[in-house]
Formats: sequence, structure tokens, C-alpha cells
Amino acid sequence: MSEQPRKESRGQLFVISAPSGAGKTSLVRALMEPSNTIGVAISHTTRAKRPEETDGINYHFVTEVEFNALVDRGEFLESATVFEHLYGTSTSAVNLILQQGKHLVLEIDWQGAAQVRQKLPGTQSIFIFPPSLGALRDRLENRGQDDVETVDKRMSAAFEELSHWHEFDYLIVNDQFDTALAQLQAVVAGEGAGYHRNRQSKALGQLIENLLPQ
Repeated sequence: MSEQPRKESRGQLFVISAPSGAGKTSLVRALMEPSNTIGVAISHTTRAKRPEETDGINYHFVTEVEFNALVDRGEFLESATVFEHLYGTSTSAVNLILQQGKHLVLEIDWQGAAQVRQKLPGTQSIFIFPPSLGALRDRLENRGQDDVETVDKRMSAAFEELSHWHEFDYLIVNDQFDTALAQLQAVVAGEGAGYHRNRQSKALGQLIENLLPQ
């Protein structure tokens, strides 16, 4: 997708995807910290709340029955099953933020990103790569949230997520955090032509080959 001039009256929607452990949550959090022009739509999920999380801030935590009722009423812009839990983004929450003239960042998996692009063709999408599979596993293990079995499942799922990199407009490698953040900030500011897939796919060819061995 070529970069399009952005209308001042409505914010720009960005979707960011990455395999679990690539650092997208930390990047999005850092992206939003100094900004009052970027909004966030809080997703719904059926997974259990972690001790450090707050309902309505990190996620809207709901039961599977409640989630399916929202699906039946057509209230989600996108929804997907990720690691045996349901996740969804409210259409009304997205529209409210964009109508305020704020940019909006959705941190969702490749399935959700595909749904959003189909429904809102003006969406700009960003894929975050880890620098290597070894680094990805190290990050998953070091964050201390999962046991070995869960880390193995996340590594297996990473290949599926990585295989959809070519569907995204912009490609960023989270090797050095500050560098990746600066690149993400450039994309959101409309200055990210150098990180567009058309340029990056060739530059990152060896990395992609290493991450997705045949």
C-alpha cells in the first residue's frame, strides 16, 4: 500500500502485529507515553486477568458467553482466537477515537489485522520482527510469565504469525529497542517510507529466511 495523505478531520488507524515475545506491547506503550494524539481501543478477552492487570485498562475481561453475545450483536471490528482465548476489538470504540482526530494503534494478531484491513481499507499495518528465533525464545523465557510448555507453544505459534509478514505495509526489526521505537514513531508520523515493505523485504531477506526456515 502506498502512503496516503491523511485527513485532518479523522485519525489514522494503525494495526501492529508480531509473534509473542517480539516486543510489540513494550513498543506500543513507549510510543503512546509522550503523546496525546494517539488513542488506544481496549480489547475484550476471555483469558484470565493477570495480577498486575486492571479490568478496563489493560483489557475488558469477559466470559466466553459475554464475548459470544458481543459477536452475535456485531459489535466487534475484529475478533480471533489466540492461544485458546478469545480476543476482540469494539467497532464503536475505534470509531470514537478516530472521530476525535486521534491516530489509533491496535495491537492485534495477523488474523485480526486481516479483518481490519478488509473492513477499513485505509488502515496502515506494521509488522514487528524479532532479531532471531533465539532472541525470541530468550525474551519469552526471561519475562517470567509462562512455563516451558507454554513457551514452546508460543514458539510454535510464532511461525504462523511470521509467515504473514508480507501482508503488512511496514516492517520493523526489534533488535535495539530505541531504534525500533524511532522507526515506529516515524511510521506513525507519516515519515516511514524507508520502512515500507517494498524496501524492507529485500533488505530483510536473510533475516526472514532465518526466521522461516523451509
